[in-house]
Parts: sequence; C-alpha cells; structure tokens
Amino acid sequence: MKNVEIIPVTGLLEIKEGDALATLILEAIESAGAKIQNRDVLVLAQKIVSKAEGRILDLKSVEPSQEAIEIANRDERDPRLVEAVLRESNEIVVASERALITEHRTGAVCAHAGIDRSNVGGDEDEVLLLPRDADLSARKFHDEIKRATGMFVPVLIADTQGRAFRRGVVGVAIGCAGLEPLVDLRGEKDRSGRTLEITILAHADEIAAAASMVMGQDKQGVPAVLIRGLEHHAGDRPARALYRTKEEDLFRP
Repeated sequence: MKNVEIIPVTGLLEIKEGDALATLILEAIESAGAKIQNRDVLVLAQKIVSKAEGRILDLKSVEPSQEAIEIANRDERDPRLVEAVLRESNEIVVASERALITEHRTGAVCAHAGIDRSNVGGDEDEVLLLPRDADLSARKFHDEIKRATGMFVPVLIADTQGRAFRRGVVGVAIGCAGLEPLVDLRGEKDRSGRTLEITILAHADEIAAAASMVMGQDKQGVPAVLIRGLEHHAGDRPARALYRTKEEDLFRP
C-alpha cells in the first residue's frame, strides 16, 4: 500500500463572487512550490465554491412566508432563516426546537438545507447557501484543471454535516467528478475467504472526511487540499449517488 499525503492549499485571499477559482487554486499550489500530479484528488471546501458562485444571501432581503413564520414562532427561530431554508428545500423532514432538517433541492438530507452563518463575513444577517448543483460545480472544476494542466485530477466538494445517530459533524462529499463515489465490494472475498454480501463503501465521503481533518472549521481553516497516493476508481457518477432514495429510507415516514 502506498503512503497517502494530504497537502494543504494555502495562501488564498478571501474568495469573492465571480473569482476564477480553478486559476486561483492552481496559482496557490504553484506558489507553495508544489505541482499537481496525475491522479491527485483535489478537495474543495464548500464555502469557497459557494462564495465564488455568489451564493451569499442577505436575510434582510428575505420576506418570510406564513409557513416560515409559523415554524419560527413555534420553534423560536429567525423567520427569515426558516424562509431561506424552505426555499432551498424539497421538503421538511424534521422541524422542532431541537432541529430543522430538510431535504435539500439536490436530494441531500441535512440541517438547515446546508445554510451556514460561519465564516461568511462581517454582517451577521448574511448567510451562505450551498452551490445550486455541487456535482456540476465539481465537474466544471475538474474540466478546468484538466484543460489547464493536462492532468486527470478528480474533484470533490466537501461540507461538514451531522449524522442521524451520532454526535458531531464530519466531512462529506456534496459534489464529485472524476472518481467513483461508491465502491461496491459485494461479491469480493474478505481475508477469511468469505464473500461480502452488503458492503458498499462511501468512498467519496471517506476522502472528504480525511480532507476535513486538514481543512479545519475555524478561522484557520484551509480552503482546499490535494490528496496524493490514494488508490481510487475513475468514474462519472455524481455525489448525489450517495443519497438514499425515499424508497430506501428506513426512517422517514
């Protein structure tokens, strides 16, 4: 087994709407004396993708609907934020004082439709939305890197999310291009020679979680990392392949 390196990409200035993110990332890598290699994996923090795509919302501009006002009054929430969540969601999964969990328009089930107030800017009324289509964002970035360098570099967009039956948040992939997000091991043999029957690895999530350890969550956060030496399968399926369909969901009514 090869050694796997997780290389932080630093030196980026605050990302703004319209910034050529791929160019900036490549320049930051070069300035650090590094160089992208074929089959490296590039993991981007969701926040820099959302900022480059102009996904900042000023809550002062949001007019809450009656539904948002009712949920906010019942659960002691900001009705403007609730309205923003509703607009980004297909449906509410759980709405209570403890949590507001929805199915995002992409199919991901997460808290507040992935809307975040941290590391957005100085205005407390500004929130950051997820990319409209993180898989499409990853695909565009993957193609731009290939055109600029000639290298095949899979791209993941990572966010941190909670999990239904475990405490704390962990890195997950919300956008994927160039590698297979799920690795089906059913039919393979384990070390004892027994046939695996149900094992499907969420490979993209494993990579995102590893990257998240280096990226961090506070003001010292690293916006992107290169992962080198990782064995991965090239593939075209998007990150949304990781999401269970309603038919597979054992817990949602």
